Amino acid sequence: MAFDVINDTVATQARADKGRTSRRIPVTEVITPRAVDSWTHTRAGDPRGYIDADRLKELWIHTGTACNLACPFCLEGSHPGDGRIPGMKLSDVKPFIHEALDMGVEQFSFTGGEPFVIRDFVNILNYASQHQPCFVLTNATDPLLKRKRQVLPLLDNPYPIHFRVSLDYPDAARHDKDRGEGSFAKALEGIRWLHDQGFRVSIARQTDEGEVASEVEDRFRAIFRDWGIPETLAFTAFPDLGTPGSEDGSPEITETCMEKYPTKESRAHFMCTYTRMLVKKGDKVRVYACTLVDDDPEYDLGGTLKESMDERIMLRHHRCFSCYRFGASCSAPV
Repeated sequence: MAFDVINDTVATQARADKGRTSRRIPVTEVITPRAVDSWTHTRAGDPRGYIDADRLKELWIHTGTACNLACPFCLEGSHPGDGRIPGMKLSDVKPFIHEALDMGVEQFSFTGGEPFVIRDFVNILNYASQHQPCFVLTNATDPLLKRKRQVLPLLDNPYPIHFRVSLDYPDAARHDKDRGEGSFAKALEGIRWLHDQGFRVSIARQTDEGEVASEVEDRFRAIFRDWGIPETLAFTAFPDLGTPGSEDGSPEITETCMEKYPTKESRAHFMCTYTRMLVKKGDKVRVYACTLVDDDPEYDLGGTLKESMDERIMLRHHRCFSCYRFGASCSAPV
């Protein structure tokens, strides 16, 4: 799967074919030229695999790419002051929250950047957790720790909030090499504080090739014991998903590949079956197919959740292969 873009003439035709108007793709999103049919066909000319949405169970809200850290592996390319995706405001998301509720959404989930860097984030989280359970991806370092007084009252809201904290490896030096000195200890402080207050907490970690997952997680649990953190926290392990605009050489997914998942139930692990994500572009909020593809404008499905659910999602992005191969999901572990 390649990130590809097309010139204005071809874009107009491609958009017409899919019933959407064309638009100029920002320079920062131009990766490589692509053939007119690369949305629907692989480089070899085979029909691409695809997903048709089932129903909206989970709405992701991208709070913006600004972050207090500058991790070189970040799939969003986030760093302090980053503005590739502007910060969300409560006024931006309110209409979509209510549209989602009308469609039967079961959970609101939040990603960044680091959500707690965004000035209005606690207000957004407060509003969302009045209506459905919420799930927040965070590094649980300074931005969270400095807003404890704002976060603590959210425990009294009608619906619970689950925080998944990034803790890359069970090794402080290795974690801090990319995230910054002291960030491992601060994340553990954040995890302990969240748990002690009564919030649900889980861990996002990175994987190593050939690892034995149980051994890695046992090393984390030994650290948790030292910090007075429960050893029962759930883990979600992620492969390297690459930085924005990257191409990792993953195989392209064809219709034939998808025949290995012939039933509706077996396709259900693809997030684009049941989720959508809000992404701010300039001063407008757009609906994207997945939490992992905001760097490809072809996955912009429109300005409303309802219209986005009518779109067939072609599995063109190289990160789609992670879902295909690993069953990777950004959603909360059960």
